[in-house]
Amino acid sequence: MRRRPMVRMARGVTRLFDPPAGARIGPLKEGFFKSRLHDERLSAQLGIALGVTFTICFVTGLLSHLIQYPPAWFTWPPRPAGLYRLSQGVHVATGIASIPLLLAKLWVVYPHFWTWPPVRNVLHLIERISLLPLVGGSIFLLFSGLANIGLWYPWRFFFPAGHYSGAWITIGALIVHIGAKATLTRRVLARDRGRSEAPGDGLSRRGFLGVVGGTAGLLTLLTVGQTFRPLNRLAILAPRRPDVGPQGFPVNKSAASAKITDDHVGPSYRLLVTGAVTTALALSLDDLRALPQHEATLPIACVEGWSAEASWRGVRVAELLQRAGAAPDADVTVESLQASGLYKASALNALQARDPDTLLALEINGETLHIDHGYPVRLIGPNRPGVMQTKWVEKLVVS
Repeated sequence: MRRRPMVRMARGVTRLFDPPAGARIGPLKEGFFKSRLHDERLSAQLGIALGVTFTICFVTGLLSHLIQYPPAWFTWPPRPAGLYRLSQGVHVATGIASIPLLLAKLWVVYPHFWTWPPVRNVLHLIERISLLPLVGGSIFLLFSGLANIGLWYPWRFFFPAGHYSGAWITIGALIVHIGAKATLTRRVLARDRGRSEAPGDGLSRRGFLGVVGGTAGLLTLLTVGQTFRPLNRLAILAPRRPDVGPQGFPVNKSAASAKITDDHVGPSYRLLVTGAVTTALALSLDDLRALPQHEATLPIACVEGWSAEASWRGVRVAELLQRAGAAPDADVTVESLQASGLYKASALNALQARDPDTLLALEINGETLHIDHGYPVRLIGPNRPGVMQTKWVEKLVVS
């Protein structure tokens, strides 16, 4: 007898938040969404594709972040020389391919945003809440990443930090969503396996997947040439063409934007080697040219996804450190002439500093460096992001 008032109350709440089907209007009305493409199997297939591309993006993006901001436990090796070029190229390519996949997924599932009642139980509530960071984070990551490769920053936050934090939030929400949907996805895919699609008007499910997959593939094809040289001529949508710019490849930051003037790179220029050394060095440009010169063919691989390979000639960092009496396991900070900026300095760990292809380059492809490429001296080393290939080098600080 005591339970009856509670039962009446529960039923009353249900009637309040779940009105009869005839009383519902607009998208809340049953049968409002008529397209056969709002389909569970199609949603599951697109979800799997997005899970793959987002996971690849997350892993390669995490690697890029660790390379640029290494914690004490992480040491990035100089070999294989082109590994970062491949990793970051894949990161940007899969991010671009994810855009049509995400838009298609949202279109297929958006009728579920209008289901009534909005929450059926606790598990359903968790699933619905996880959609906020998952959908919001996905849109944020793809929009901010696309803006970054175009060097467009319509925000005030520091892009790497914001993108990195957003990636962790989104991947966490994705894991929760996968856990909530794994059983349903397996059931839907198993149930509909081998079934032929019923005839009907409009685009078929298979045709829709073909359009979405073709769009993702076409976007990749028309942009990946900024990294993959054989497809260079097809990269008509790439924000950077790797063969356009001073001395045949692009410049992200010019000497003018870094406020490098003739006074900085004139006859008074000296390269300093200081810190934990037995003999500090102060070398003029002529002094550097008089030292043994070495050549290395290495790419500039930028975080925006483009890369360009060139032949560099200059002095090995390892030989300069040896002349200065640095310890064999010493790390090095490479500082630029530019007065300020997020990337006015970069770090060389001991493995990178001793690699024979890590150079203070004076020439590129047989020519003296253009000032926008770092004249008089720039750092170039294997398996490093472009932002860490410091230009207008002034000082090596050994630690």
